Amino acid sequence: MTTSIKPTRLDPSVAPLLADCAHPPYSVALERPDQADVQALIAALDAYQAALYPSTGGRPTALSRLLRPEVRFMVVRNAFKQVQGCAAIVLSPEQAELQRLMIEPAARGHGLAKQLLQALEREALRAGQRCMRLEAGLRQRPAIHLCERMGFVPRPPFGRHRAAPFSLFMEKWLAD
Repeated sequence: MTTSIKPTRLDPSVAPLLADCAHPPYSVALERPDQADVQALIAALDAYQAALYPSTGGRPTALSRLLRPEVRFMVVRNAFKQVQGCAAIVLSPEQAELQRLMIEPAARGHGLAKQLLQALEREALRAGQRCMRLEAGLRQRPAIHLCERMGFVPRPPFGRHRAAPFSLFMEKWLAD
């Protein structure tokens, strides 16, 4: 399933003109996380979080966890099919847990994280889940502000998560 953010059907003669465009067309779609370009973005996210939280002993994301049947993994691509961002939800009877949200630094400021989050909310609803939850690192202020703007509110730790000095837990109840 693909959610168009802007039209993605391009005349090949126009593609070179879009290279310098501030807002090229983007698409959001369910994809497999085991593609090399997607794995590179996930590795960049792991490195970024390890630098922010060195004392937590963060481990790289295990690909096998992202390939489980309860995971819905979405990717944002530009008109040239380059990965611009990704995120996942992990479905359980209690919630859809948002994980691995990352937008390429050069692609930030175009509303891609919001579009990606909205697409994941629709996917959670399609799967019958009305509650989205997340754990965010307190040093990731832009991500926290986005979630607040999108209607997420603070809540206590949930599921396997435990309170930690650098963690914030949030949830949002989804409407049709």
